[in-house]
Amino acid sequence: MRILYHHPLVASARKVRLALHEKRLAFEERSIEPWRPNEELLGLTPTGELPVLADEDGTVVSDHGAIVEYLDEVYAEPSLIGRTPIERAEARRLAAWFDDKFHREVTLHIAGEKLTARVSANAAPDSRALRAGRENIHTHLQYITWLKERRGWLAGDQLSIADLSAAANLSLVDYSGDVPWDQYPEAKEWYVRMKSRPSFRALLRDTIPGAPPAPIYTDLDF
Repeated sequence: MRILYHHPLVASARKVRLALHEKRLAFEERSIEPWRPNEELLGLTPTGELPVLADEDGTVVSDHGAIVEYLDEVYAEPSLIGRTPIERAEARRLAAWFDDKFHREVTLHIAGEKLTARVSANAAPDSRALRAGRENIHTHLQYITWLKERRGWLAGDQLSIADLSAAANLSLVDYSGDVPWDQYPEAKEWYVRMKSRPSFRALLRDTIPGAPPAPIYTDLDF
């Protein structure tokens, strides 16, 4: 059985879950708390970081980028990275934007404080971090709007890792109810399309002990 080691609060792990579902690959989920030492995880990857994929043939791949690249090479259809060098370059560029820049400027400030800190350390959120995340998210929603006005999906005409990366990070901020969707109807329309895909259903079933989702989190017509 294919096994994905992950945690619902790790945005990059949510991205890999979306990729596996988009590829229609069966897998077993094993949730590991990333803030606690775990010998099983260290036995799979020296970094001790999530996500990690153990494929059916025993192949172990760690790092979300490497996992998605592996999946696209071994299980070619549907392609999530692109079929031409230009398509692949743009999909990778935008995936890095959301995996790194958005994650650093928004996800960590909002979901990291309201969800991860509460679950891992029972700590109250830092108001300065929350304010920074809520200010920073506007730039990213404006960028999604700009992309959506020019393309069918974020990186082009086909759904790609750019959409998965953006949706994985936004889903955590949406879980806490901190995305100002009404100010960005184009970005909201794109997210509704993502949220309505079968691959997203598993994420919408996520529940975090002590931190229930915002009322709109599971609503497909919010």
